[in-house]
Amino acid sequence: MPKVMERVTIVGAGLAGSEAAYAAASRGVPVRLYEMRPRKLTPAHQTGDFAELVCSNSLGGSAPTNAKGLLQAELRAAGSLIMAAAGAARLPAGGALAVDREVFSAYVTERLQNHPLIEVIRQEMGALPEARPLVLATGPLTGERLAEDLREKLGEEFLSFYDAAAPVVLGESINMKVCYRAGRYGQEADYINCPLSEEEYHRLHRAIAEARRHTPHDWEQLEFFEGCMPIEELARRGYQTPLYGPLKPMGLHDPRSGERPFAVVQLRQEDRAGRMWSLVGFQTGLKWGDQLEIIRLIPGLEKAEVVRYGVMHRNTYLNAPRLLADPLELAALPGVRVAGVLVGVEGYLESAATGWLAGLQAARAAAGMEPPPPPPAESMLGGLVRFLKGANPNNFQPMNANWGLVPPVSGKMPKKERRQRMFERGLAAFESWLQAVDIADVAGGS
Repeated sequence: MPKVMERVTIVGAGLAGSEAAYAAASRGVPVRLYEMRPRKLTPAHQTGDFAELVCSNSLGGSAPTNAKGLLQAELRAAGSLIMAAAGAARLPAGGALAVDREVFSAYVTERLQNHPLIEVIRQEMGALPEARPLVLATGPLTGERLAEDLREKLGEEFLSFYDAAAPVVLGESINMKVCYRAGRYGQEADYINCPLSEEEYHRLHRAIAEARRHTPHDWEQLEFFEGCMPIEELARRGYQTPLYGPLKPMGLHDPRSGERPFAVVQLRQEDRAGRMWSLVGFQTGLKWGDQLEIIRLIPGLEKAEVVRYGVMHRNTYLNAPRLLADPLELAALPGVRVAGVLVGVEGYLESAATGWLAGLQAARAAAGMEPPPPPPAESMLGGLVRFLKGANPNNFQPMNANWGLVPPVSGKMPKKERRQRMFERGLAAFESWLQAVDIADVAGGS
């Protein structure tokens, strides 16, 4: 690597931006980190500390049968700051990685502010900086002026401010002896259909109408749109309402019997490999436990494995499948990488992981090196960034770490053993990739 290199500019010091800054600086690359807090707080943040946790204090399950457990292991192998902070602030929480919020954020803040290669600037960015390489990690509450600048540069349709997502289930957990492939009125059979009798629909409708709602934060200011109505709101409007909406059976005759069900729940493919399927029209703000009970009332989904629950909340994110060139880099703005919630991931851990990758990519660019290939498909980070690039752009919703992102292992075995093998395979593949693409510390500071 050359001794003189470009500076990496990072906007936002949440989990993604903090991880990106540390990833670059610990590899000997100077960093300029912009953070508007505490000069300007968001409606959700309370402090000016970096990587402040605003909702849960958990980074997910740590077991080697857990998808987040694999992502945690990959980040540890990469020398993640966020995982180091989690270790220092860990609280007893069974198999989950829970942390003391104040200790966690203080740890991250101290490490970054005292790093010799990181210059911290407490300033709001009203427009995209001209400096390159640039990592944009401004999170779900990106400032209005910066969001407006992004809209002008990328297009109005590529920036969302409202996250209305339906649950997603693992394809292998769908019972295809009950469900069937068909499109309406003989169109291409791109959907999986779950047929319901009148009695089954009555039971499902009652469960949806009586389920508990998630109470949004005051700052989310949720409002519903007719084209994006939560399934529970449709159910509460009347018994027949969902039958004229997402559950209408018109044109969906069961090819095995030739009969039309009383109602149909359709599943739409979420990824190119067909490992994940979302419930069409089931965007919801219900409590997750109630969502699972409702899903398992649907014929063919009695044993469904949910890889992402439905959400309705305030969020700012990009349509990653339409905008990304290489993993995390914007096609229209070379040298600009996006990480965290803004690029279309859900969760603290996922934000940190994409931040780490963006930091590594930016560090290599600053050193005049070629961009690294994406992490291997068997790794959780590799699966996550491949989803961002290859998801359905017409219905893109943010994604969290789950086993549907990585290829399954071959052979029949219990689920626990299968997941254990996927964990071991993914971590080994990630460590091998990391050894090939990582760069040495040339400035002597980490």
